[in-house]
Amino acid sequence: MALRTVAFLVAFSGFLVADCIPITEAQSHIGETRCVTGKVLRVKPGARGVTFFDFCEDFRVCPFTVVIFPGHLKDIGDVRQLKDKVVQIRGDLKEYDGRAEIVLSELRQLGSTGALVPKLPKNYDVEKKGRYSAGKFRLPKPSKKPAKKRQIPTLPIDIPEDPQ
Repeated sequence: MALRTVAFLVAFSGFLVADCIPITEAQSHIGETRCVTGKVLRVKPGARGVTFFDFCEDFRVCPFTVVIFPGHLKDIGDVRQLKDKVVQIRGDLKEYDGRAEIVLSELRQLGSTGALVPKLPKNYDVEKKGRYSAGKFRLPKPSKKPAKKRQIPTLPIDIPEDPQ
């Protein structure tokens, strides 16, 4: 029984790999849920905590990209570990800025490469665009000295009279 299960899993995993298309064919499958495979050249932080996978040297002419929004990054993990690795990403192919993209929102979309992704470090700050933040060191602000109250000049009440 266990041998049959192992054989099924091996055959099924081979089917999933064969189902993946290269990044160059992703544009022709927009609107479908597909598996796309390619080598991640860079994992790049973008504006407002968004993370991108670059599969080409120049991302502007690349036919495919992967986007991870900051709210999903904590569920997926430290994707920076996928740099220079061949990944398989399953998801809905959408068109954005003239190229195909998949929005990565769950770790399971990475298939077997998801096992390579460790959890995010506790001090990982998405708002700092992927930089570590242990907090800011600031010197204590000097205490403000209270301003001296201005006193209204007064004349003496008792004016001595001249003894003349």
